[in-house]
Formats: sequence, structure tokens, C-alpha cells
Amino acid sequence: MRFKGRFTKTLFLTAFFAAAVNGFAKPEYFPDAIKFGARDCSFCHALASGGGGHNERGTWLIAEQTRRGANELNVAWLSERDALVEHSETMLNAATIAVATPNTLHPRASDSAKRPFDYSTAHGDWPAYGGGVGADKYAPFDQITPENLNQLDVAWVWEWDDSPDWTDRASRSKMPDGFKATPIMAGGRLFVRSRYSVAVALDPVSGETLWSFDPETGEGRRPPMFGFTTRGLAYHQDASGARVLLLTTDGWLYALSPTTGQPMPSFGLNGKVDLTRGLRRELRRSTTTWSYPPTVCGDTVVIGNQANDGSHYRRRNQTAAWNDNLPLGDVRGFDARTGEQLWVFETVPQQGEFGNDTWGNESWRWMGNTNVWSTTSCDAELGHVYLPVTAPTHHFYGGDRPGNNLFATSVVALDARNGDRLWHFQTVHHDIWDYDLPAAPVIVDLVVKGKPIKAVAQVGKTGFLYVFDRITGKPVWPIEEKPVPRSSLAGEQASPTQPFPTWPPPFEQQGLTENDLIDLTPELRRAALERIKEWKIGPLFTPPSIEGTVALPGIGGGANWGGAAFDPETHMFYVASRRMPTLITAREVDQARFGTRYQATFRMPSADGLPFVKPPWSSITAYQLNTGDIAWQVPNGIGPTDHPSLKGLDLPSLGNPGTAPGLLITPAAIFLGHRSDGTVLRALDKHSGALLWEHAIEGSHVEAPPMTYVADGQQFIVIGTGSAIEPSRLTAFRLP
Repeated sequence: MRFKGRFTKTLFLTAFFAAAVNGFAKPEYFPDAIKFGARDCSFCHALASGGGGHNERGTWLIAEQTRRGANELNVAWLSERDALVEHSETMLNAATIAVATPNTLHPRASDSAKRPFDYSTAHGDWPAYGGGVGADKYAPFDQITPENLNQLDVAWVWEWDDSPDWTDRASRSKMPDGFKATPIMAGGRLFVRSRYSVAVALDPVSGETLWSFDPETGEGRRPPMFGFTTRGLAYHQDASGARVLLLTTDGWLYALSPTTGQPMPSFGLNGKVDLTRGLRRELRRSTTTWSYPPTVCGDTVVIGNQANDGSHYRRRNQTAAWNDNLPLGDVRGFDARTGEQLWVFETVPQQGEFGNDTWGNESWRWMGNTNVWSTTSCDAELGHVYLPVTAPTHHFYGGDRPGNNLFATSVVALDARNGDRLWHFQTVHHDIWDYDLPAAPVIVDLVVKGKPIKAVAQVGKTGFLYVFDRITGKPVWPIEEKPVPRSSLAGEQASPTQPFPTWPPPFEQQGLTENDLIDLTPELRRAALERIKEWKIGPLFTPPSIEGTVALPGIGGGANWGGAAFDPETHMFYVASRRMPTLITAREVDQARFGTRYQATFRMPSADGLPFVKPPWSSITAYQLNTGDIAWQVPNGIGPTDHPSLKGLDLPSLGNPGTAPGLLITPAAIFLGHRSDGTVLRALDKHSGALLWEHAIEGSHVEAPPMTYVADGQQFIVIGTGSAIEPSRLTAFRLP
């Protein structure tokens, strides 16, 4: 472990220092509050909308109600408080978050456990993978500003040596994925999950390891899909105490003590729950894995899974039918305190359930996948959880499952208390492109044409941004069904129409024509034209074919697991995306042997090692989400301008191929990891996307979103790095 920098212990007050967990706005108090200078709900709350818990003034009122034994609050009590307490608070307009003011005190690390806790970032913590449980990846901490960005320096580097000896043949089977974790911060500690599912607690000021808990996942077989991999952990706190929720890649849910790291005996069986059990058929650890953190929504822990994308292929020595025991994608809710399974939402509706008739040939009986492999999100006030459901088995041929196939490739809203479906919207009917919804729907509060809307925004691999009223599921802007090309594969009944948002405009190129092929040099252009002669190209939703169909943005294109981020102060929405054409080729197989008529493969073709479409090959797009307009779009990096085929050319930024990093939003800037000649942490201007600052960091960046928190009077920014053959690293930055 390495440390850098002096640990200055400076004390500030903070306008968001204290808040009640259940402190929701009561509009009836607002007229009286106007007499005391209120301009909006941020007079007593962390947010102008009344969300985010109470600020310091609101917390005083709650405490005063208790002291007086009163049944209701009385804003007039503030006159007594003003006579006793000196104030120099800045009044905030309706679009401003309550943030630290010069006279306010940031909590010290030792005081962090006493901070109000409400699953938001309002009080200095980062209590969930996406910041708050709404997945907006935003924090209001303003100690770091555009003016002092150039003073940011490394405070500490934490290393976890979990990379085996790759030269040893036996060890190579245990080779981990790149380190993709984002830590959480709550109760005065940082918590992170290693690639082998070891939970680790760190001191947030020094980066020192406080404890670790090893569930011995690394002793078992390599999990499917990405193997030994990680994104992070979850945290739950209520009157009974707090617990760190560890989800292992081999399917165990643990509740750990935040102070000791030991399993809590009252949870499940001796502190853990076996996730392979509890569904209508048992999950096999050979075909199912869990890499993402669960979502805590109230007292419910919501968990999906990642099913093997190749589960429909026959296994060696398999004698059962090809579709025997395909991995289920059902989503479950567990009691955060006891581990009891509370409910199951069947992503493939069973007999008698809504949507069952969208699975022809009784495919609902055996269907697998249709899972939630990415993160979910929660509206803590409503108690609703939002699921990004993915594609069914098998991803590129649906002749065995005629129909629209609900709830595949859909946004689904559930009541987190009982798992009841509230609403859904299917973004791709009868998905035969693997156009998964790859990231958590983002909770956003908007003002559209003067009307406040509680909304949820979903990014997709298609390059579309879908925006819904999160209470009713009604699209904020119309979404139209439009005709799309038919399939040429025998037995395939592709949906004749697909949903196209009329607004906002897409953030990525969709579909392919000859005009879209690379033209940076005549040689590259000719090579690309030659390559596509034997392939099918066309608009978005052109089906797979025997010849091979080029899908764009592609199965790894558009938005990916890094997701999007939202600034609730400005209502700006940011998404990183990549332009990654994918060639999907179907081949007819022996149906008697394989059960299905076609299987398909995919690859990412190139032109002399470059994407064979025009750049930018990756981008960052900013929307003003009140209007849906794209405010700006910039290439994500210079790209391979030094490629031999581009030698001597004077080119603009091309965007780094294959990158769609997770973003962090603060009042100062957009922060993201970036890899070019080396790895850097970057800060971009929120108003233009221009580069403001960057600093080298060690290790390969594998798209992990950065995070931020306040400890010991200072704001820290932390980012994870590490390739398969490197140690896992967290690098923390702060001001001197």
C-alpha cells in the first residue's frame, strides 16, 4: 500500500450535514417558510424539490418538534432559533442543490458513522454503486472546483494482489476479469469487493485496509461469462443496525458486519443465503453468475443474475434436450435484515400470468436468460425498483419462441415490497440482436414544458434514450411503432415493427449504409466497400442472416454497463457510448441434434485493425433533459491517430474504439477514467465536454465509474484500475 500527501484536518460546516431518513417535503409548510426567506424546498431540504432529506435547518425543526413533544412542525419556531444561532447561509434558487458554504463544517471521518443516512449522497457518503440508489452517479460536494482542479493530487493508492501467476498453466484457469469495481462509502468506511468476491473495508482518509472477508469463491471453478469479476457491494442501514451486502460470483448473498467484516448470524443460514435455490428450477453455478451489487430499496434487497449467453449450445456429453434447464433470469427480493426471500418476479411470465401469451410454442416453459445482469435502481420515496431486463435464449434466433417475448429487453417497474409489476415498456420486441438494456434506469426529476415530472431515463445498446414517467410508465415524449425489415431465416418471425422514440434524438449512429463506411483514406474506404459486398447492411433492426448482417451500434455498442449520469441541479444527462459494428452470422444446424434450427456467431469486423465505419468511435453526449435536446457531443479521446494507416494525416479526435466508461458528476466537472497511451483520471467541462484536467494513474482502466465522498473535512475522488494480470487498485485524489 502506498500513500501520498499530507492529511490536513480542516473543519467546515455543511448545509447538508444532518437529515432525517424519512424527511420528505410537506408543501403546507412552505407559505409560512416564505416569511423566513424560503424560495423553495431547499430552505429545509437538501434538494429544491424537497428530496434528499433535511438540511441543517430542517433537521433542527425535527429535533425541536421532539423536544417540545409537538404533533406537528411549526415554522415560527425558527424565530427563536434565529435569536440563538448565528447564520450566514446562502439562499439557493430553485435549481440549486444545498452544498457546503464557507461557514459550514464537513464531518470528520470519525464522525461519519453519526451522519444522517438516507441512501443518497447528500451527507458526504456514496452509499450505493450509483451514488444514491437512484443511480444518478452525482454528488453535491463542491470543495473541488474548476478553479482548483489542477491542484488535485494522489492521496493514497490501495492495492489488492488478486492476479494469479499467468505463466502457470494451472493458475490460468483462475485468471480474473479486469478490475471493474466502484467502492461505496457509508458508516465511516469504504467498502469494495475484489474479483474473487472478497469484501474489504478501508479507511476513507488513508486507504488502509481495516478488515477483509474471504468467502473462498476463488477456490471454486471459474464462473461463466466473465469469470472472476466484480462491480461492487451494497449497504443497508435501519434502526436495527447496518450491514454490508456481499453478492459473490458463485451465488451466495452474505450480510457482513460493517465494523468487523464477519457474517451476521441472524441473516439467512449463518450469515448467508444460497441464491441457486428458491426458484421454480434450481440455478446451476456452471451457467449462472452474479457480478453486480444488489440494489437496496427500503428494506428489500433486489437481486438479478447473469446467465451464460451460450446456454443454448449443447454441452459436451450432453444427452438431455438442448433447452433442458436453461438458466432462469427471474428477479428476487430478500429481506435485508433476515435474508428471507420475499418475492420472485418471473421475467418470463408463466401460465396464467400477464404476458404469457407473448411466448409462442409454449416456449415460456423452458425459456432461459431474459435476466437482469446489470444494476437496478430505486425510488426510495415511492418504494419502486426499476429493472433493465435483457434478451432471451438464444440471442440471435427466435424461431423457437415466436411472439414479442415479454418481459425481455424491457424496462420493468416493481413494487419493492412485494414484487408486484407496476408497469413495463418493451424497448425491443422479439429481440434477435442481443440489444440488452445494459445499465440501471436513472431516477430523474424533470420540468417538461413547465410541468414537473418524476421520470426514469434508460439508455440502450440501440443508441436510444428512453424517458418515462416513473409512476405511470407513460413515455415523456411519444414512442412510435415503425416497420422494420423482415427476417430471411426459415422459421424466424421477426417483429414487423419496433418502438422508436420520437424524442430525444439518439446518441449513437443507428444502422449502416455505404455512406457510413470509413473514409479517412481512399485505401481504407476501398477495403471497407470490399468487405461489405457479401454482408447484409441496412437500418437499425435489420435481422441476422446466413450471409452475415452488420448490426450498428452493435451488441457491444451504444451505451453499456458504465451507464449514464444525471445532474439534478442543471437537469443535464450524460452518457458515454461506443460505435461498434457487429457481424452476426447464422448457420443452419442439425435440428434433430441441436433442437433449434439455427445457431449464430458474432464478431467485430475491422478495416486494417480500425472500425470500418466513420468516427467518432466513442463519444460522450450531454442532453438537457428538460427539453430532450442534445446540448453537446464530443469524441471520447483522440483515438488511434497514430495508426500506420493514418500516418501523416491531420485528423480531429476520433474517439477511442471500444470505450464507454462510467461517469461521475459533481458541481465541478464530469470525471471519468480514460486509457490512451496510459491511464488517466480526467475531468471534463460540464457545459462543453472540453478537457479541463487529467492526471496519470497506474493500472489499466476497465470502464469502472469513479466515485466521491467527504471524510476528515476533505472531498476525495476514487477510481479503480487493474487488468487481468495486474493487481486491483483504487487510487484516491484530493486537494492539498
